[in-house]
Amino acid sequence: MSFSNDVRQEICSSVNDKDRRFACLYGMLLFCRTLNREHICFQSESRVSAQLFCSLFEAVFRKKLSITEHTRKNGIILCSCDTDGDTAQEVFQKYRLSDNKRLIDSEIIATNSLGVFTAGVFLACGSVNDPNKEYHLEFACPEEGLAQQLATLLGDIGVTAKTVVRRGQHIVYIKGSESIEDTLTFIGASQCTLELMNTKIYKDIRNKANRIANCDAANIDKVVKAAMKQIDDIKLIDHAVGLDTLSDELREVAQLRLDNIDMSLQEIGETLSEPISRSGVNHRFKKLAKLADEIRGGSYEK
Repeated sequence: MSFSNDVRQEICSSVNDKDRRFACLYGMLLFCRTLNREHICFQSESRVSAQLFCSLFEAVFRKKLSITEHTRKNGIILCSCDTDGDTAQEVFQKYRLSDNKRLIDSEIIATNSLGVFTAGVFLACGSVNDPNKEYHLEFACPEEGLAQQLATLLGDIGVTAKTVVRRGQHIVYIKGSESIEDTLTFIGASQCTLELMNTKIYKDIRNKANRIANCDAANIDKVVKAAMKQIDDIKLIDHAVGLDTLSDELREVAQLRLDNIDMSLQEIGETLSEPISRSGVNHRFKKLAKLADEIRGGSYEK
């Protein structure tokens, strides 16, 4: 089951009183596929949404609707709920719908039912991506005016929503995880909000762990690269003049490096017969590097 379906399931279980049923059905009707005085058609790929539409319609209008199913070429089943002309006329009268264009009439919705109205809109034309993949919630609105009104409504609750036209459809979309969390909570899907938040926490921890691992790997590569350069210098010195010509302190640090390619400067400093700091070890390797460069350049004098 997809995350969108989880949201729909939770919404459907929360529409449980007269005002909420009326407001939710209003959202589903206003944003459904076909809405005119001759015919109303609510369509959804979610049977749960279609069943709720029929249930709400019966509760508000005392009329039963049936669900017809059509299998698309891609194998997805589309559920449709249709009304006849007389019933459509009754719907237009009860919800004071306009013949010319669809508009949200806030006077029809009780103040405490605005969230469930928006839930109805989501059931009619909304979808939300799996938060494991992407933070994206959108509404595919049937008309431009509705898209603008919906974006404004979401803005009133502090949600940043934008609009775009995609393949002839007016899309209202939300990208930020926090705005999606606020929207899901607003439409009554608080459990899905918690699931999204948990997913985000897990992703943040995983990303942080990956960054640390990458940083550690980079540091290891840096240490090994430096150690290889030091070993090249030491071998050159040994071949050219012999390590026994070095001072005791340089010879000891050179031998430790030859024997321990993966040892850090701090570890070398702690292993010396007379321990010194990391910077002290680094200073000795700089002396060895200078000596090796002199040998390579032919300027070394015994």
